Amino acid sequence: MAYRDVYGAQFMTPLLDRISIDPRICFGKPRIKGTRIWVSLILDFLASGETKDQILAAYPQLQPDDIQAALAYAVCESLSP
Repeated sequence: MAYRDVYGAQFMTPLLDRISIDPRICFGKPRIKGTRIWVSLILDFLASGETKDQILAAYPQLQPDDIQAALAYAVCESLSP
């Protein structure tokens, strides 16, 4: 992802590596790698007041870092021109 170089977000690299975008899967929406869980779904849950623990309980295939990755991706998207 270009965000790492353009915005100097090297500290986010391991988190952003957890995000995958493939036009053949989930209509090309950013998702947690190895799942069909959209980044936007995680962000919507957080925005509606769900806690990380509640999300992890509802989606046991997720790891805590996956939620952090969704947040890191949102930050990078917000910085994108």
